Amino acid sequence: MTKKYGMIIDLHRCVGCGACNLACKSENNTPVGIDWASHKIETYGVFPKVTYTHTPTLCNHCEDAPCVRVCPTHAMHKTDEGFVVHDPSICIGCKSCMLADPYGVIHFNTKDAFIEFATDTSSEVKDGTFSKKELSDKSKAPFPNFNAERGAGGYEAIRRAGAVEKCTFCNHRVAKGLAPACVVACPADARIFGDMNDPKSQITKVLKENKPTILLPEKGTNPKVFYIGSYN
Repeated sequence: MTKKYGMIIDLHRCVGCGACNLACKSENNTPVGIDWASHKIETYGVFPKVTYTHTPTLCNHCEDAPCVRVCPTHAMHKTDEGFVVHDPSICIGCKSCMLADPYGVIHFNTKDAFIEFATDTSSEVKDGTFSKKELSDKSKAPFPNFNAERGAGGYEAIRRAGAVEKCTFCNHRVAKGLAPACVVACPADARIFGDMNDPKSQITKVLKENKPTILLPEKGTNPKVFYIGSYN
């Protein structure tokens, strides 16, 4: 049976530390201003009865993904395992996927990412600190903390200007039998990732034991990111 991956986020366990966000940026070479993993914060009510919620967000890898349906070049597409992934090499930057995406998790590169590490020769202290270009040259990488592994699986390690990008469920890690970086980094073990077609998998068991919720159920996208518990 073909594997079909999904993720559970336990809001009761989540401490709102943002480790998932940082791990994602480090793993996937996302530039400043682009966050594949993020969070939504809401505060509502009247003092002293005030409720604060913190909801981690990422691409939902929907079964019926609107972004896939509208992409004119099929750059945005689904894999047999249920990943919604993107091929930047054939992206024409039309942003149709962004307009169709109800979750706001697709981002557009207005410039070549990390280009300053190839061009910026200025330094904070002349003859005392390295410039960004010097750091890049010494590390022999596009930028000092570059993760070459992100380029595995046919996906560009750094996305160019004019292309969109988004979470891939760390498909390059999953291909090696590893969990997504956000799952590994969570100090509270608030994330569960696995094959929903495997009746013995943890994600299948937890989904059966709980009443999971999804974001924007009225959109009918059948997302593969589920939430259990409550942040409060």
